[in-house]
Amino acid sequence: MVDFLKELNEAQQAAVRHIDGPLMVIAGAGSGKTRVLTYRIAHLIQNGVDPFQILALTFTNKAAKEMKGRIGKIVGENEARNIWMGTFHSVFARILRNEADRINYPRNFTIYDTQDSKSLIKDIIKGMGLDDKIYKPNLVFGRISAAKNNLISPEGYRQNTEIISEDNQSGRPRVSEIYAQYALRCFKAGAMDFDDLLYKTNILLRDFPEVLHQYQHKFRYILVDEYQD
Repeated sequence: MVDFLKELNEAQQAAVRHIDGPLMVIAGAGSGKTRVLTYRIAHLIQNGVDPFQILALTFTNKAAKEMKGRIGKIVGENEARNIWMGTFHSVFARILRNEADRINYPRNFTIYDTQDSKSLIKDIIKGMGLDDKIYKPNLVFGRISAAKNNLISPEGYRQNTEIISEDNQSGRPRVSEIYAQYALRCFKAGAMDFDDLLYKTNILLRDFPEVLHQYQHKFRYILVDEYQD
């Protein structure tokens, strides 16, 4: 039933066969971590786990597509199709499409790409009468992106003395105002940027524990294909 296990060494087979409870696989680049994760998902399905109960998170769309293709060859395309699998951004966007109204966004919200975001920031800088040679859109975008990745809201940014000190020292003391305007403009346009897909999902699950419990109940298995450069 599990002929694909013959492709794995003893340690990899042990990881694939593990069904109940948490599991962490630590290995170097090119050692087969993604293959182990792929085969573990196939093994779970072959052992009676409903594919709808599996959430698999990857860092690239290419990895997700390849994993789903491999799983489909083992357990069948229909079963593989029912797995929630994709990048963090794509899976969280899917959750937000279902739940966005809870945080006062339309479910058909627009997703701004990087160029959209920088264009909006450039417009805000111009509207505030700031010098775009000092407040370079790329730099301001980077500051806002870093804040969101650290779960810092516009208000939290303004109140963070360390961040404000950094902006003052760099000669850009009004970045906090730009961030606030940027967030407001996105909200009014019913739009989120790529960082928002993670940031807003955190807000959703934090402020609406019933949604968190809903997805915790839905997904019996959460698998993450993680890497570090």
